[in-house]
Amino acid sequence: MIPLIALVGRPNVGKSTLFNRLTRSRDAIVAEFAGLTRDRQYGQGAVGDFDYIVVDTGGLTGGDQGIDGPMADQARVAIAEANLVLFMVDARAGRTAADESIAESLRRQGKATQLVCNKIDGQNPDYIDAEFSSLGLGSAVPISASHGTGVSRLVDEFIAGHEAILRAIGAPEAEIADPGIKIAVVGRPNVGKSTLVNRLLGEERVVVFDEAGTTRDSVYIPFERDGKRYTLIDTAGVRRRGKVSQKVEKFSIVKTLAAIQDANVVILMLDARDGVVEQDLHLLGHVMDAGRALVIAVNKWDGTTPDQKNTVRRELERRLRFIDFANIHYISARHGSGVGNLYDSIHKAYAAATRELKTNQLNEILQDAVREHQPPVVRGRRIKLRYAHLGGHNPPIIVIHGNQTEAVPDSYRRYLEHRFRDALGMEGTPIRFEFVTSSNPYKGKVNKLTDRQLARKRRLMSYVKKKR
Repeated sequence: MIPLIALVGRPNVGKSTLFNRLTRSRDAIVAEFAGLTRDRQYGQGAVGDFDYIVVDTGGLTGGDQGIDGPMADQARVAIAEANLVLFMVDARAGRTAADESIAESLRRQGKATQLVCNKIDGQNPDYIDAEFSSLGLGSAVPISASHGTGVSRLVDEFIAGHEAILRAIGAPEAEIADPGIKIAVVGRPNVGKSTLVNRLLGEERVVVFDEAGTTRDSVYIPFERDGKRYTLIDTAGVRRRGKVSQKVEKFSIVKTLAAIQDANVVILMLDARDGVVEQDLHLLGHVMDAGRALVIAVNKWDGTTPDQKNTVRRELERRLRFIDFANIHYISARHGSGVGNLYDSIHKAYAAATRELKTNQLNEILQDAVREHQPPVVRGRRIKLRYAHLGGHNPPIIVIHGNQTEAVPDSYRRYLEHRFRDALGMEGTPIRFEFVTSSNPYKGKVNKLTDRQLARKRRLMSYVKKKR
């Protein structure tokens, strides 16, 4: 496996900023907000031909109260699996008791550790050495992660300096694994997304806490099950726009919407106790706009009464009628009931979204549909639909050519969608249609031909008159 480098330290020392620098990405949310990162976030970095994985972690406060406990557990897992630890401290704040506690823990574990001192702008280098030398981890590498100062030196001299150790442990020439089916788990805050992710993985991979908004970033987690590769994406809960007040939450929502675009299949989680609320439909609209394959998971099903179950089923049938292609599962993420059945729907939805469709098959379906129910007459002329072909995947795009196609009404589009879906057995994915009006090769030439004929007729008449 490729060597792993963990970024650890107190909250708000700049770990996520350095993560983005080392991975040359903007995957980690960055803000002047302590405790922003909570889950482990992985990304790929490189020094020349030497590849490595960087993992961002939540801040270690030294306390295990409330959400700090699960966050610390995530950081400890990252340290345990890391081949090199970059221990970050804050030059402005100076050495703290939490820094000393983290340093002692790293020394006990015997991890290869490099001390990194961030936020050095305007600081005296001699002060930095004197302040942090007592941590017993050698000289600190001075950097400014936000401005990039010293980051190149950190990468070239210190990360590359551990290359021999990392190469002996890992296999940097190995390729990054295929992400497989990318599955985004989305929903309102506190519907159980992180609990479902952990249940699907079979481990406590992301922080779960009984508090709305625990997850703030989109966390990508590759894994393998029964010989198949997947990447689960745990996302932040999306509330109504009027209730979004913190800047951090706005960034989280942007990352969630980006995760929907990046996914192959989206699991939309609903809370059985609340039924279908407006925000669920709003999120569903984003999934449909992205054209992603869809699976519905109604969570906390075990905590509802029989009457509530019947009410929820009726409400789902009434309000989600427009996505009748999506499979609905009633689950308990906490206890695991019904969770295993999600995989079958995920596979079917992914297969349908990426399926290769033959042109002759699409044309046969189109001809049968038109034969049974012809398109309407518009402006005295009937719409002609002549042939179809595949225009793209995820979602499947079927391109139909004909005359006056811009006038095809929505009702006839829905008719075609149901005909194609039934004939192809497409389950779990929307189907998009693009209509193209064929150009008339003789358009504009009729009058010119008539003019030539008239001219020829005049010449002929003139010749006849002269002869007479």
